Amino acid sequence: MTALPDTAPPKATLGDYLALTKPRLSLMSVLTALIGYVAARPPWIFLEFASLIVGTCLAAAGVAALNQWLEADTDARMRRTATRPIPTGKIPPGSAFVLGALLCTAALAVIFVNINGMAAIFTLLTIASYVGWYTPAKRRSRWSTEIGAIAGAFPPLIGWAAAEAGISPLGWILFGILALWQIPHFMAIAWVYRRDYSAVDFPMLAVRDESGNWTAAWSLINAIALLGVSLLPWWLGLASGYYGMVAALSGLWFCWRAWRFLRPSDDRSASAGAGNARELAARALFITSLLYLPVVLMGLLADRLLFF
Repeated sequence: MTALPDTAPPKATLGDYLALTKPRLSLMSVLTALIGYVAARPPWIFLEFASLIVGTCLAAAGVAALNQWLEADTDARMRRTATRPIPTGKIPPGSAFVLGALLCTAALAVIFVNINGMAAIFTLLTIASYVGWYTPAKRRSRWSTEIGAIAGAFPPLIGWAAAEAGISPLGWILFGILALWQIPHFMAIAWVYRRDYSAVDFPMLAVRDESGNWTAAWSLINAIALLGVSLLPWWLGLASGYYGMVAALSGLWFCWRAWRFLRPSDDRSASAGAGNARELAARALFITSLLYLPVVLMGLLADRLLFF
């Protein structure tokens, strides 16, 4: 009798469960929440600060796990996500759901009990908007990137609410900076990986826009709006001229990169082809976005600590 082949799924490791929580993306959410807390200039309370770290870590990890649970089918069909733990069979979808739900529940409990109800509300808004609004919208709406930008901009408000039990104007400006920054950031990613997104029929702008002109123009419009919003703390007297200089120079640099995405250089177009030149410009915009955000946020934070 011929032995049947071993079809048992590969065993999950601790690294697989860590990958399910998207640690790099989750780290950004945690850091922006902490920046919101520190920028509000509260009297520092160790339990409150530690609970904010733990709670936002749990929430970000739980949201990432639920996101991968919801998108397991499309992840399996895209080259850049096919090796994630659920598509490879290392972690069953049911296990991912239970883990994500438990992490989100624990996050809400930690923040509600140890901080305040307002911070817990913004944590719930983050979870609900990302899992219940943004993730389903990716399959149906051209505006999914903008919806995701709103969902991804809530963490600074968690930190601000933890500090003040409310949100002052600078807190909402931080929300605006993070929301507007995400549009050029994700438009650049979407253009580079547009074939992957097209393969799973995500109706994103970068998928529908064959030339890339509208994608790049929308990136530039949001980069210009970001420049204006980032200067509001200085204009309203909530930050010094030092921060204003950092925000202006960084914002102009970001706008220039968005402009190059819209109008790739002629010499690159001639040597590498217009399509490839735009992809190179998109990659440059993406890298610039990774540098821009910490420069502006840390500049604002340092300014608040030193001068206010």
